[in-house]
Amino acid sequence: MAEIETKTGLNIRTAKKEDVSLVLEFVKSIAEFEKLSHLVKATEKSLAESMFGEKAYAEVFFAELDGVPAGFTVFFHNFSTFVGRQGLYIEDIFVKPEFRGKGIGKAMFLHCVKLAKERNCGRMEWTVLDWNPAREFYEYFGAGPVDGWHIYRMGSDKFESALEK
Repeated sequence: MAEIETKTGLNIRTAKKEDVSLVLEFVKSIAEFEKLSHLVKATEKSLAESMFGEKAYAEVFFAELDGVPAGFTVFFHNFSTFVGRQGLYIEDIFVKPEFRGKGIGKAMFLHCVKLAKERNCGRMEWTVLDWNPAREFYEYFGAGPVDGWHIYRMGSDKFESALEK
């Protein structure tokens, strides 16, 4: 994924291993925004291994405004048996508060759409907290919640007890 100048002063670039501390900074920023800082367990080491290691499980890109990191997006590929193709799942898309309202979120979101199209993905998915005003932003582009589906999650702290059942 090459660097892309999306509009004057706004550049979207792929993260490199040397950016791992910046990735963690953004992870902590989005956790604070979502009032979930207490759940962050990621470290520079765990992110480096998972995003830039021998087997990368996620990809990251930054949006920079006039050379200053303003936002980041973390995504990975999932798979739909119904569609029969890979999908693009956005784990995080975040713009620092002081940079909001400048089209950065739109540029990052549309960059994901472009990647999904280029990679022949069958769909793109993400989750949004029910209180997050970004829901209106996504609905503007034609996305919406999936009726009848709920996200379930099991943390690693439950793996052992599940295996014992």
